[in-house]
Amino acid sequence: MRALTQTVTLSSDDDALLDDLQRKAFRFFERHVNPENGLVLDSTQPGQPVSIAAVGFALSCWPVAIERGFMLRREALAHTLAALRFFDEADQSGAKDGVGYKGFFYHFLKPGTGTRAWNCELSTIDTALLLAGMLHAAQYFQGDSPHEREVRERVQSIYARTDWRWAQNGQDAIVLGWKPESGFLANRWFGYNEAMVLYVLALAAPEFPVTPAAYHAWTSTFKWRRLYGWPVLYAGPLFIHQYSHIWLDLRGIQDAFMAAKKTDYFENSRIATHIHREYAIRNPHRFEGYEKNCWGFTASDGPGDATQRYRGRKRRFYGYVARGAPFGPDDGTISPWAAIASSPFAPEIVLDEIRHLERLIGHSPAGYGFHASFNLSWPEANCTGAHRFRYGGSGRIGWVSPWHFALNQGPIVLMIENYRTRMIWDQMRECAPVKLGLQRAGFGGGWLGQSTSVVR
Repeated sequence: MRALTQTVTLSSDDDALLDDLQRKAFRFFERHVNPENGLVLDSTQPGQPVSIAAVGFALSCWPVAIERGFMLRREALAHTLAALRFFDEADQSGAKDGVGYKGFFYHFLKPGTGTRAWNCELSTIDTALLLAGMLHAAQYFQGDSPHEREVRERVQSIYARTDWRWAQNGQDAIVLGWKPESGFLANRWFGYNEAMVLYVLALAAPEFPVTPAAYHAWTSTFKWRRLYGWPVLYAGPLFIHQYSHIWLDLRGIQDAFMAAKKTDYFENSRIATHIHREYAIRNPHRFEGYEKNCWGFTASDGPGDATQRYRGRKRRFYGYVARGAPFGPDDGTISPWAAIASSPFAPEIVLDEIRHLERLIGHSPAGYGFHASFNLSWPEANCTGAHRFRYGGSGRIGWVSPWHFALNQGPIVLMIENYRTRMIWDQMRECAPVKLGLQRAGFGGGWLGQSTSVVR
């Protein structure tokens, strides 16, 4: 196995670069939060609903903004309380036009009323991301004022009513979701994916916790691979290797699976980041722009569902899809945010990519930092309107997404902060449910200070 550099010293220029990216990414939440109910739009695309996961990211972004001087504490506290009051008092009848059921919430909500949008599912993972942001808010707002006490009380109320046992639907693994029209979705959280934080919170739930058998059902489906000479717990899209790490400091602690492999999930995410870079270097499909400083394959917007000719061959291109490396899908689309959110894992290569992208594509005119995604291989004739941009100073035309997404912007703000100060990690280490959930999952060592145990 090749050695991977872990340490990097930030220069004043690097620090300014990261500060600028954080500030611009945070603008999304400033501009797209409803101050009346604390709800946050899913994206800048017209007519988009609220995403409950976006609210979870926002609830962690407000504390970062306070510490960075992007927002006053009283304003951040007001947004936090507005969201907590909304969800604590929301309709939980399971109605088709309600807000949630059994303590879970619909994936997408209407911005004004906060009721279900798009006939979407009651989402277990998006509820978990929302709860993670809430628990971080409760950990941050520790003051004795009535409003800060209310934050902690509301979070406890919302977390306690979430019925994780119901979401198991008679088996160990938790289901992806539920619809009032048809009941539980068929699929469950199996295979290595973003569900680490979901299972940790479910294990520690105050009223309806699952047993360690639920976590074991999840990890029993993991697939260990060797890619480009590196052993890794595989998941194709980078966001899978990032989302749970926003709130869980997994450095140096192990569950039974990772103890058996003599590694940990942080190291695994670091290797996965290097695998994405190596894939771009090898560039098996010869897509334009791929190189050692231009990579990042994840769930992202794309140029469209179509088959087009590229370099004399027919290629399939996609719209919004979960791209991955090295097994795809891959259509030449790169997402800068996916690389940036890996800054805690591999800063020595992420910083190089950021500098390269500054020169290659620059920042979006919308003011939120880099474009969500871009594709230099999409036929130039198809790059029209807001999807058209010139890159690299050469006058060449490429496709770019004109939209920005909360689920991209949040990880930029939060993972840069974890890299720079470990703020979210340090605060969530002191969060009792996080510690308890990790312990019940069998984690030990490092900052948890106990032996790894096998979950049953």
